[in-house]
Amino acid sequence: MNIPIAASDIAANLADVRGRVARAAEAAGRTSQSVTLIAVSKGHPVEAARAAIEAWQRTFGENRVQEAKAKFPELRAAHPDLDLHLIGPLQTNKAREAVALFDAIHSVDRLHLAESLAAEIARAGRAPKFFVQVNTGEEPQKAGVGPREALTFVRQCQEQFKLSIAGLMCIPPEDDEPSLHFALLAKLARNGGLSELSMGMSADYETAIKLGATHVRVGTAIFGARTKA
Repeated sequence: MNIPIAASDIAANLADVRGRVARAAEAAGRTSQSVTLIAVSKGHPVEAARAAIEAWQRTFGENRVQEAKAKFPELRAAHPDLDLHLIGPLQTNKAREAVALFDAIHSVDRLHLAESLAAEIARAGRAPKFFVQVNTGEEPQKAGVGPREALTFVRQCQEQFKLSIAGLMCIPPEDDEPSLHFALLAKLARNGGLSELSMGMSADYETAIKLGATHVRVGTAIFGARTKA
């Protein structure tokens, strides 16, 4: 079970993370407004997300379509300004639900998925923001396009399927120095003319911001520890 955390602790954690985001951005010659803090509520109950909302958090990340579908419709009914991001792998057969539910999808990584997303956008008339997931460590067990293929894949998504790709996303290998992967992702984005970078989690988001992150995905530092699924 997840370790329970009080609403007051979530609010305090959010204040701490926001302060760290602001300081990291300032150190990089940027404003805190240039960084979107995604509160990763995956694996935590709706009450935890509600506590973050009460602390003025509006952008949330979930790993699974079904969990977000169970958790966020009620919250969005009360708070229509919520911004919901899918940060986990997306199965092609969940493309319809994902397009309907999420405002951004960070895990576009194969052409068949891009094709399905494009078809759902045409059907529903609703287009989330998209990030291409890059497997910067080229780990065989991890989703994502290889770094050498990433920009070709971006162009295919843009030209063949007319997807609006906002930027790139990565999850560095657990035992690697994350700054190397963040720098690689930033270089790829520059070369591809992409302005947004989804990189950095609870342990390394300050480093990611210094290397250009526009979106950081922070869960444990806000909501506390959770049981891995």
